[in-house]
Amino acid sequence: MKTLSLKKSILLLTASFALAPSLWAQSSNLTFEEELSGTVFIVPVQGMIDNGLARYIERAVEDAETAEAGLIVFNIDTFGGLMDAADEIRKSILNSEIPTIAFIDKNAASAGALISYAADKIVMVPGASIGAATVVEGVGGEAAPDKYQSYMRGLMRATAEANGRDPLIAESMVDQELEVEGVIEAGQVLTLSTKEAVKLGVADAELTSIDELLAIYGLAEAPRVAHALRPAERILRFFGSPVVQSILMLMMLGGLYFELQTPGVGFPGLMAAIGATMFFGPLYLLGLVENWEVALFVVGVGLLLAEIFVIPGFGIAGVTGLIAVVFALGVSLIGNIGFDFPSGPQVSSAVTTLAATFVLFIILLFSLGRYLPRSERFNQLVLQPALSSDIGYTSADSHFEFMGKNGLSTTPLRPSGSAEISGKRVDVVTDGEFIDSGTPVEVVNVQGARVQVRAVKRLAESKPESESESESDQA
Repeated sequence: MKTLSLKKSILLLTASFALAPSLWAQSSNLTFEEELSGTVFIVPVQGMIDNGLARYIERAVEDAETAEAGLIVFNIDTFGGLMDAADEIRKSILNSEIPTIAFIDKNAASAGALISYAADKIVMVPGASIGAATVVEGVGGEAAPDKYQSYMRGLMRATAEANGRDPLIAESMVDQELEVEGVIEAGQVLTLSTKEAVKLGVADAELTSIDELLAIYGLAEAPRVAHALRPAERILRFFGSPVVQSILMLMMLGGLYFELQTPGVGFPGLMAAIGATMFFGPLYLLGLVENWEVALFVVGVGLLLAEIFVIPGFGIAGVTGLIAVVFALGVSLIGNIGFDFPSGPQVSSAVTTLAATFVLFIILLFSLGRYLPRSERFNQLVLQPALSSDIGYTSADSHFEFMGKNGLSTTPLRPSGSAEISGKRVDVVTDGEFIDSGTPVEVVNVQGARVQVRAVKRLAESKPESESESESDQA
């Protein structure tokens, strides 16, 4: 019995020594300068990275600092999004007074990689990935011009340096022309798996769950705050996304266009007003739209209305109004402060969204103008049924009821005149022959109100000569 216990003790001691290097390696990589204690804030960074998410992360960090939390864990699972929004999140994390950890649960692609690099520590679950941070255009997914790639490389390099990570590896996630010896060759954008990221020092550890992460710091029993979006923030994120913004702009511009085509406050005008409210409202609450931008849009619409209803033609007021409307829509998509506008990528993103919207708007107008009037549903909506002669609609009074009827000329027909047909006096015309008054006539053609007749020959005159001779022989 004693021998068995000794064997067990030896086995346990051996296993402890075998596991110690890996546990020590993980804990050493994850070590902070000071011991962690207090509440743990777990903040989700999931879905598309947009301006709504940027405002939410800013609030989450402020809430954690107000609560004097001991640690913020950003639970990241995203394929990227807007570059300007990612930069705002990056700055919020870098400026945090509380230690931060990026826990990558499967995906930290594109802008998600930039956000992860901003955290003090990076932890990845098995099978996760990080990288592919090349800036792409909003439409088509093609790589943006080099000046935007250069800006993104600078952000990745600066963020990596701020947290003691290799800046070349960070840059190679953006620039496919950059070669890092032993890591990646030129011509490819770097994306790392969990094991590769840990090996290269991009990630600090590979762990399976946040519980395991907190256990390393002795925070397994610490209070946790599962931070989440408020319902209002979810709505703002939905309406603040680029796709929905484009749809709302289409709704606004389309309603305004059709209302101007059919003057009077009606359904198109109501749709334009609703679209404008849903477009500017969320952006205003997100801090992207200022009062002067809304006022500029209202003034632009007012000038267009004045040009149409007050000042006929399309002159200075109309051109000025159109410029004001387009400019107001463009700047509303940019997070400017007063007249201080950001550089490069934010402006490019807004211009791309606006340009794509106007292209779709033109296609929409062309499609509606070409196909909508032919639609049976549209005809029912505007009370525009087909008015064809087959169902009795003509451009003037017609006399089809006289076709093939006989009558009597009441005036000489030279070649036009009058005739009595079926007890009615009718204006008639011949094919050029002259017919005396009182001559029997027959209607041979009717085209609308034009009735063409010819003289009816007497029965004897119409018979062939052979038939007349045979009748006389019989007599």
